Amino acid sequence: MDYNSNRKKMPLPEYGRNLQNMVDHIMTIEDREERNRAARTVIDIMGNMYPYLRDINDFKHKLWDHLAIMSDFQLDIDYPYDPPRRETFNEPPQRIPYAVGRIKLRHYGKILESLVDKAKNYESGEEKEVLIKLLANHMKKSYLAWNKDAVDDEKIYEDLEILSKGSIKRSDLGLTETKDLLFRPRKKQQPQNNNNRNQKKHRK
Repeated sequence: MDYNSNRKKMPLPEYGRNLQNMVDHIMTIEDREERNRAARTVIDIMGNMYPYLRDINDFKHKLWDHLAIMSDFQLDIDYPYDPPRRETFNEPPQRIPYAVGRIKLRHYGKILESLVDKAKNYESGEEKEVLIKLLANHMKKSYLAWNKDAVDDEKIYEDLEILSKGSIKRSDLGLTETKDLLFRPRKKQQPQNNNNRNQKKHRK
């Protein structure tokens, strides 16, 4: 019996054994022009296998890269794109640069801390007061996300002062009640279809 486990391992098994055999056959074609035509035919077959990916940017580029991988980077044809190098897949991934900087109160997040920093530099007036109240209510909602029991408004005012480095001191913003922040409206029941009602009457 010819088991798949005894066959050569496929670099990209998602394309299947038959397509891999086609790529292996192209490697044996001596005439370069014929080899190029065969490669283009295989690319068309690969594209037809996943038609829903045609809208993805550089779809054709990816297919030619896959062809190079399936040929173990040894297929000598006229690639329309620069083929990938074997060394590329042996290089370690680049380190992802993480944002540095200490967050004073982690449960509020870095973005809110930045917004408070912007708000404290606003010119005094109604617009600044509205912005501060919005931020304080958002802080209260964020606080309740990890402590659903309760939170005193005084705690929010204290944290607001800490985040603003003492620039924003408020104690009477009239924040939203905790029960209103935690309340989730129930989904409205969909009205029954008239056809369903008629069917029930008919059964009766």
